[in-house]
Amino acid sequence: MAETILSGGVIYPICSESIEKGYIIFKNGKIYDMGKGSPSEEMLRDREEHHCMGKHILPGLIDAHTHLGILEEQTGEIGKDNNETSLSVAPHLRALDGVNPYDAGFQDALRAGVTTVMTGPGSNNPVGGLNMAVKTAGRIIDQMVVKNPAGLKLALGENPMATHGSSNHAPVTRMGTVALIREMFYRAQDYQTLRDTGKLEYRELPMEAVLAALNREIPIRVHAHRADDIVTAVRLADEFQLRLVIEHGTEGYLIRDFLREKNVAVAVGPMLTPRDKMELKNRSYDTARELAEAGVKIALITDHPYNSIEHLRLAAIIAHQEGLNEKIALEAITVNPANILNIDDQTGTLERGKDADIVVMNGHPLDMDSKVEMVYIKGTLVYERSKP
Repeated sequence: MAETILSGGVIYPICSESIEKGYIIFKNGKIYDMGKGSPSEEMLRDREEHHCMGKHILPGLIDAHTHLGILEEQTGEIGKDNNETSLSVAPHLRALDGVNPYDAGFQDALRAGVTTVMTGPGSNNPVGGLNMAVKTAGRIIDQMVVKNPAGLKLALGENPMATHGSSNHAPVTRMGTVALIREMFYRAQDYQTLRDTGKLEYRELPMEAVLAALNREIPIRVHAHRADDIVTAVRLADEFQLRLVIEHGTEGYLIRDFLREKNVAVAVGPMLTPRDKMELKNRSYDTARELAEAGVKIALITDHPYNSIEHLRLAAIIAHQEGLNEKIALEAITVNPANILNIDDQTGTLERGKDADIVVMNGHPLDMDSKVEMVYIKGTLVYERSKP
């Protein structure tokens, strides 16, 4: 793989102050060096240089909550693989077995500078299955994986009740939803005791999946909009000493101090949806700002395809227009989702040794008029904007 150097642009490492007229060198898929000023002749030797004067260079964007490739576009009902509604508790489902890397959304992601996403099961079941983090370029999903599994999907509130309760199958109520989840974790504790004492007669795939969360190897990622459902998710996490990420968090601002005290991160969004159900009545563009100002770690999400993956940066732009600090707005689509997905050792910032996931834009990333011109994933140019 050729060594590449981008020179002359404004670099946003995210983890440190921006660099005016800097350079960044990458080889073998990793960032090799970066700094301020012009690269020396020695640095340029045998390297492919791209002059980026007037351009803005930042880490590949990361969406911490999507259904990219598993809730496919352009296919209708046959492409909806995100909810296995024949079950209500399905921890053993694996996103890896349902994601189609040929889904049109992956190309949209690249054009928008989104280089990594979390994708996986939906919220129609109390327990939906295992999600994963993947790069957005590739044709073999196994080769695109960054982290698998990245979390165990749980869902509280309206969706599980509407899906299963409408036919009078559990859960019908919020109590029923949580009871099913709690029962699953109790069973997993008993299962682990049998396994640890050598008394296990045969493996149970669902329980094996739950143990990853029970042993804190992965977080539970809980779909919750209403403040009371968010508190319930925290209660469950405390009861079983689980790692927790809140997804959506529409009313999280109502309990922002509680979330800060509990050190719970929130993947906020999608922002561009109508208030088409009761849980969304308090949806506000201020939520991200209010949570961030309270000291809660936030990531902004599209929940693709409910908002298109190409609108991730737009979510940050709107949040910034509504008062979210510029630095936090950029962190919310780069390093914070990387941290929430436990992949910040690989991506999310521009630092030596990290994946060369790099976006080159023709203007400031929070300027609506700015356009993505080049996208690299692990040092390979995967998108280049055609000149008009």
